[in-house]
Amino acid sequence: QVQLVESGGGSVQAGGSLRLSCVASGSFFRINAMNWYRQAPGKQRELVAAITSGGSTTYAESVKGRFTISGDNAKNTVYLQINSLKPEDTAVYYCNADVFTTILRRNDCWGQGTQVTVSS
Repeated sequence: QVQLVESGGGSVQAGGSLRLSCVASGSFFRINAMNWYRQAPGKQRELVAAITSGGSTTYAESVKGRFTISGDNAKNTVYLQINSLKPEDTAVYYCNADVFTTILRRNDCWGQGTQVTVSS
């Protein structure tokens, strides 16, 4: 079992910043990648940023230059620094991990989500 716990969400004004954290715990062999998704009301869940265990990162076009994903492999933790927040960034942000729970078994794991609300 792998547990992902997010923290750091909240309510901020436009232009503000937040730092989200996600810690993976439990029993697993290796984490391949950790990702941040978000889901706004009435919209589909979308990938906003991803980081591999080797440190390679990718971003959605809508967040490039404002969001920064980083990771600490030793702590099994991924961070999402969100700057210059816009009202359209309002969503529940979910942590996702691509995990080998055993040397042969690969799982897609999700956290419970953390709410980010941006007011204009």
